[in-house]
This record gives sequence, structure tokens and C-alpha cells, in this order.
Amino acid sequence: MKKMNEFDKPFSGFEKQMPRGWVWDDTRAFLAVARHGTLSGAAAELHLGIATLSRRIERLEKALKLPLFVRQQSGYQLTEEGAGLVEKAEALEAAAVAFTIDVSRHSQLSGRVRLATAENLATALILPALAQFRRQYPGITLELVTDISTVNLHRRDADLALRMVKPERGNVTLRRLGSLGYGLYASSAYAAQRKTALDTGDYDMDAFITWGEAQAHLPAAQWVERVLHGREPALTTTSVATQIAAAKAGLGIAVLPHFLAQEAGLVCIASDIGVDQPIYLVIQTDLTQSRRTRAVADFLIELVASNHARLAWAEKRGG
Repeated sequence: MKKMNEFDKPFSGFEKQMPRGWVWDDTRAFLAVARHGTLSGAAAELHLGIATLSRRIERLEKALKLPLFVRQQSGYQLTEEGAGLVEKAEALEAAAVAFTIDVSRHSQLSGRVRLATAENLATALILPALAQFRRQYPGITLELVTDISTVNLHRRDADLALRMVKPERGNVTLRRLGSLGYGLYASSAYAAQRKTALDTGDYDMDAFITWGEAQAHLPAAQWVERVLHGREPALTTTSVATQIAAAKAGLGIAVLPHFLAQEAGLVCIASDIGVDQPIYLVIQTDLTQSRRTRAVADFLIELVASNHARLAWAEKRGG
């Protein structure tokens, strides 16, 4: 269970001090009446009916358990208690205005942000969640670059990256967000005809689907190469999507991210083969104060955190 830090703690003291039934709109009504001295003047300012305004004043007095005005023929006169609350109500008003301005600025962020990431993270993790980000930041244009092997933040090919390889050089700031778990997966038909039990480590009779020579440096490709002991794989491809399709077609076993393989309906032959990869958020250091870049970074941080269990590992599944 995550340990709560000081920033996560609820403002319990503040909550205990809040009057039951207090509503911010009632405080606005109080200030308007205090300033105008009449319900009609305050109602015109707030674009409310006089009856609605009167109910709000009464509701606030009930919540505070204090008389705020003396009702007179000539208008509303502040009581001593009411006069003592004007300054505090104005502080609340100033805070509300500042909050509104900040939200407005937040939503008005605009410009282009170039994000580099692996295609499987782009299609299965980022894109399904992007509609919510677009609603929050309609002015930001996100450019997704999924050919991660050719993207170099040091050369400014992208503003930030979500990647599984820790950069060794360049003026970048990085943060580890989580892990991407991998296992061995095959079709149910292929798994059913195997003569070897699951998770035994015996793959001498198995056909493997793996990466081509250009991706031979990947941990998944290196794992398969070690297991094959010089044998040829059944198929090599240049993308996770084609490996999933090949495994579904019953062509053999592939080393795949758990969350993609399981969603594709594949059977887990081995759930932990030691090739899990860290997920890093990498940002060009001089862009860490860019508000639109930070908006994208915060979106990615929250996205990976909320999908932690899905990405990290899965229970062993199989026959």
C-alpha cells in the first residue's frame, strides 16, 4: 500500500472547521448584499432573482448559525457578526478568482509537443486515453513518433519520450515511472499441442517468433537467441503487432508484454522470464519548465501510474 506523504493528506483540520451546509455561492450572495445594501442591487449584480438571493442569505445564516443582516425597510444592514465576516469572505472571493484564472490559463495552453515512444505503448496505452487529455488541453497538438530506435532527444528529434531504454548521454531529465512486464505467449491451440509443461524452462521442441537482425539488441530478442541454442526461429518480424498476429496464428511462441498478449487472448506459457523492462519518462532538460511539455509529462505520469498492475505483470495463465 502506498505510503501517504504530506501532499497526499486531506486537509482534515480545514474540513472540521467548515460549517455544515456551507456553499460558496451563498458567500458570494452575502458579499453582494453587503456591498449594495439591498437585495435588488445584489440580485442585479449576480443575475439572480430576489427570492433566490434571499434564500441563499438565509441558508448561509443557518449554516454559520449567525445573523448576518438586519432587515429594514430601507435595505439590509450588516450585523456586528456580519461585518466581522466581510474581510474573510473577500479573501475567499480573491482565492476563487485566482483559482478561476489559473484554470483558464491551464485550459488555454497551446502549441506542439513531440512525444517519442514505442508503438505498443502508443497504440495500446496512450491513444485510448488521449481523448481526455484533448478535452483538457484542446490547444496542444501532440505529435507521436513511434520509431523509437531513430529518435534521439539529444538531437532534439522529440521534446520528451516514454521509453524502455535509459539514456546514457545528452542534456535530459529522466524519471522511472514503472515497469513493462514480459512473458512467453502462444495461441491456445499451440499451447494445447505442446508436450512440455508450462513454466519448466524446456523449449527445445518449440518454435519461436522473434525480432529481426535490426532489433537483435532488444532484451526479448536476446532471450530467444539464448534459448534457441543456434536453432533458427520460425519467424522474425519488426513489430510487436506482427508477433502477436503470428502467435495467434499458431506459428509459435513469442516474448510479449503481458498486457498486450492477454488482451489478444493468448495463453501464457511462462509468466516471468527475467526480461521485464523499466519505463522511463525522458524530457529535454531545457523544456522541463515548458507548461505544455509539463502538461504532457503529467498526463503520462498519471497514465502509467493508473495502469501499473496492467503493465507490470500478470498471473500465470495457461492450460
